[in-house]
Amino acid sequence: MKQDGDLDALVRQRIKSLRTARGLSLDELATRCYLSTSTLSRIETGHRRISLDQLAPLARALGTTLDQLVESATDEDVVIRPVHDENRGATTWLLSKDSGPHGMTVAKMRLTEPAPAPDSGKLGVHPGKDWFTVLSGTVLLVLGERTILVETGQAAQFSTMTPHAFGAHGGPAEILTILDHDGQRSHLHP
Repeated sequence: MKQDGDLDALVRQRIKSLRTARGLSLDELATRCYLSTSTLSRIETGHRRISLDQLAPLARALGTTLDQLVESATDEDVVIRPVHDENRGATTWLLSKDSGPHGMTVAKMRLTEPAPAPDSGKLGVHPGKDWFTVLSGTVLLVLGERTILVETGQAAQFSTMTPHAFGAHGGPAEILTILDHDGQRSHLHP
Protein backbone atom coordinates (compact mmCIF):
# COMPACT_ATOMS: atom_id res chain seq x y z
CA MET A 1 0.00 0.00 0.00
CA LYS A 2 1.32 3.41 -0.92
CA GLN A 3 -0.48 5.45 1.68
CA ASP A 4 -2.31 4.99 4.93
CA GLY A 5 -5.47 6.08 3.10
CA ASP A 6 -5.21 3.08 0.79
CA LEU A 7 -4.92 0.71 3.73
CA ASP A 8 -7.77 2.49 5.51
CA ALA A 9 -10.00 2.01 2.44
CA LEU A 10 -8.98 -1.66 2.20
CA VAL A 11 -9.85 -2.28 5.87
CA ARG A 12 -13.25 -0.63 5.38
CA GLN A 13 -13.89 -2.80 2.32
CA ARG A 14 -12.90 -5.94 4.26
CA ILE A 15 -15.24 -5.06 7.14
CA LYS A 16 -18.20 -4.57 4.81
CA SER A 17 -17.37 -7.62 2.67
CA LEU A 18 -16.94 -9.91 5.67
CA ARG A 19 -20.17 -8.60 7.20
CA THR A 20 -22.17 -9.32 4.05
CA ALA A 21 -20.43 -12.67 3.45
CA ARG A 22 -21.48 -13.75 6.95
CA GLY A 23 -25.04 -12.58 6.32
CA LEU A 24 -24.95 -9.94 9.04
CA SER A 25 -26.90 -6.70 8.87
CA LEU A 26 -25.39 -3.45 10.06
CA ASP A 27 -27.57 -3.73 13.19
CA GLU A 28 -26.41 -7.29 13.97
CA LEU A 29 -22.71 -6.53 13.58
CA ALA A 30 -23.02 -3.26 15.49
CA THR A 31 -24.66 -5.09 18.39
CA ARG A 32 -21.92 -7.73 18.45
CA CYS A 33 -19.24 -5.00 18.56
CA TYR A 34 -21.01 -2.70 21.02
CA LEU A 35 -21.16 0.08 18.40
CA SER A 36 -24.13 2.08 17.24
CA THR A 37 -25.46 1.18 13.80
CA SER A 38 -24.76 4.70 12.55
CA THR A 39 -21.14 4.53 13.75
CA LEU A 40 -20.61 1.21 11.95
CA SER A 41 -22.25 2.60 8.80
CA ARG A 42 -19.96 5.65 8.87
CA ILE A 43 -16.91 3.40 9.41
CA GLU A 44 -17.84 1.29 6.38
CA THR A 45 -18.49 4.33 4.16
CA GLY A 46 -15.39 6.26 5.20
CA HIS A 47 -17.22 9.04 7.02
CA ARG A 48 -15.58 8.13 10.34
CA ARG A 49 -12.03 7.18 11.25
CA ILE A 50 -11.52 3.67 12.54
CA SER A 51 -9.88 3.44 15.94
CA LEU A 52 -7.91 0.50 17.29
CA ASP A 53 -10.44 -0.04 20.09
CA GLN A 54 -13.09 -0.53 17.37
CA LEU A 55 -10.99 -2.80 15.14
CA ALA A 56 -10.37 -5.55 17.70
CA PRO A 57 -14.08 -6.18 18.47
CA LEU A 58 -14.92 -5.90 14.75
CA ALA A 59 -12.33 -8.53 13.87
CA ARG A 60 -13.63 -10.89 16.60
CA ALA A 61 -17.26 -10.44 15.54
CA LEU A 62 -16.34 -11.05 11.89
CA GLY A 63 -14.46 -14.27 12.72
CA THR A 64 -11.03 -13.03 11.71
CA THR A 65 -7.94 -11.69 13.43
CA LEU A 66 -6.84 -8.11 13.77
CA ASP A 67 -3.70 -8.98 11.77
CA GLN A 68 -5.75 -10.34 8.87
CA LEU A 69 -8.11 -7.38 8.93
CA VAL A 70 -5.32 -4.80 8.63
CA GLU A 71 -2.68 -6.65 6.57
CA SER A 72 -1.63 -4.76 3.47
CA ALA A 73 -2.58 -6.12 0.08
CA THR A 74 0.31 -7.11 -2.15
CA ASP A 75 0.45 -9.16 -5.31
CA GLU A 76 3.91 -10.56 -4.69
CA ASP A 77 2.58 -13.71 -3.00
CA VAL A 78 -0.03 -14.61 -5.63
CA VAL A 79 2.14 -16.70 -7.93
CA ILE A 80 3.64 -19.88 -6.53
CA ARG A 81 6.86 -20.62 -8.37
CA PRO A 82 8.35 -24.10 -8.45
CA VAL A 83 11.77 -24.85 -6.99
CA HIS A 84 13.68 -27.57 -8.82
CA ASP A 85 16.23 -29.72 -7.00
CA GLU A 86 18.14 -31.72 -9.62
CA ASN A 87 20.08 -33.76 -7.06
CA ARG A 88 16.88 -35.13 -5.55
CA GLY A 89 14.92 -35.25 -8.80
CA ALA A 90 12.13 -33.20 -7.26
CA THR A 91 10.29 -30.02 -8.13
CA THR A 92 8.41 -28.42 -5.23
CA TRP A 93 5.61 -25.87 -5.03
CA LEU A 94 5.14 -24.50 -1.48
CA LEU A 95 1.37 -24.05 -1.22
CA SER A 96 1.32 -22.58 2.27
CA LYS A 97 2.90 -19.13 2.46
CA ASP A 98 3.45 -19.36 6.18
CA SER A 99 3.58 -22.47 8.27
CA GLY A 100 0.07 -23.39 9.31
CA PRO A 101 -1.14 -24.66 12.66
CA HIS A 102 1.59 -26.43 14.63
CA GLY A 103 4.20 -25.46 12.01
CA MET A 104 2.65 -27.54 9.20
CA THR A 105 3.62 -26.90 5.57
CA VAL A 106 1.60 -27.92 2.52
CA ALA A 107 3.52 -28.62 -0.69
CA LYS A 108 3.03 -30.20 -4.08
CA MET A 109 6.00 -32.23 -5.31
CA ARG A 110 6.86 -33.72 -8.70
CA LEU A 111 9.20 -36.67 -8.22
CA THR A 112 11.31 -37.97 -11.09
CA GLU A 113 14.00 -40.03 -9.32
CA PRO A 114 13.38 -43.42 -7.69
CA ALA A 115 13.57 -43.88 -3.94
CA PRO A 116 16.87 -45.18 -2.56
CA ALA A 117 17.05 -48.86 -1.68
CA PRO A 118 16.42 -49.83 1.97
CA ASP A 119 20.09 -50.86 2.37
CA SER A 120 21.55 -47.78 0.62
CA GLY A 121 22.25 -45.85 3.82
CA LYS A 122 20.28 -42.90 2.37
CA LEU A 123 17.10 -43.25 4.46
CA GLY A 124 16.44 -40.42 6.88
CA VAL A 125 14.70 -40.05 10.22
CA HIS A 126 13.25 -37.03 11.99
CA PRO A 127 10.66 -36.48 14.73
CA GLY A 128 6.97 -36.45 13.81
CA LYS A 129 4.81 -37.84 11.02
CA ASP A 130 4.69 -37.31 7.27
CA TRP A 131 1.58 -37.49 5.14
CA PHE A 132 1.14 -37.44 1.37
CA THR A 133 -1.43 -38.31 -1.26
CA VAL A 134 -0.49 -39.29 -4.80
CA LEU A 135 -2.00 -37.01 -7.45
CA SER A 136 -0.52 -38.87 -10.43
CA GLY A 137 1.86 -41.74 -11.05
CA THR A 138 3.10 -44.17 -8.43
CA VAL A 139 5.34 -43.42 -5.44
CA LEU A 140 7.66 -45.99 -3.89
CA LEU A 141 7.73 -45.42 -0.13
CA VAL A 142 10.64 -47.03 1.70
CA LEU A 143 10.00 -47.54 5.44
CA GLY A 144 12.89 -49.33 7.09
CA GLU A 145 13.18 -52.66 5.27
CA ARG A 146 9.69 -52.38 3.73
CA THR A 147 8.87 -50.97 0.29
CA ILE A 148 5.31 -49.85 -0.35
CA LEU A 149 3.79 -48.77 -3.66
CA VAL A 150 1.37 -45.86 -3.24
CA GLU A 151 -0.80 -45.42 -6.35
CA THR A 152 -2.71 -42.43 -7.74
CA GLY A 153 -5.55 -41.54 -5.37
CA GLN A 154 -4.00 -43.31 -2.40
CA ALA A 155 -2.42 -41.66 0.64
CA ALA A 156 0.25 -42.60 3.15
CA GLN A 157 0.92 -41.49 6.73
CA PHE A 158 3.81 -42.80 8.74
CA SER A 159 6.06 -42.19 11.72
CA THR A 160 9.19 -40.43 10.57
CA MET A 161 11.27 -42.00 13.32
CA THR A 162 11.32 -45.04 11.03
CA PRO A 163 14.12 -44.63 8.45
CA HIS A 164 12.30 -43.55 5.29
CA ALA A 165 12.48 -42.13 1.79
CA PHE A 166 10.14 -41.88 -1.17
CA GLY A 167 10.51 -41.43 -4.90
CA ALA A 168 8.95 -42.03 -8.29
CA HIS A 169 8.23 -45.56 -9.45
CA GLY A 170 7.90 -46.34 -13.19
CA GLY A 171 7.94 -42.68 -14.25
CA PRO A 172 7.29 -39.25 -12.76
CA ALA A 173 4.82 -38.93 -9.88
CA GLU A 174 3.15 -35.94 -8.25
CA ILE A 175 2.17 -35.77 -4.60
CA LEU A 176 0.48 -33.35 -2.25
CA THR A 177 2.17 -33.48 1.13
CA ILE A 178 1.68 -32.04 4.60
CA LEU A 179 4.89 -31.83 6.58
CA ASP A 180 5.70 -30.64 10.07
CA HIS A 181 8.74 -28.42 10.70
CA ASP A 182 11.18 -31.34 10.81
CA GLY A 183 9.65 -32.96 7.71
CA GLN A 184 9.90 -29.69 5.81
CA ARG A 185 13.56 -29.37 6.73
CA SER A 186 14.26 -32.97 5.70
CA HIS A 187 12.24 -33.22 2.48
CA LEU A 188 12.13 -29.70 1.05
CA HIS A 189 15.64 -28.39 1.70
CA PRO A 190 18.84 -29.80 0.23
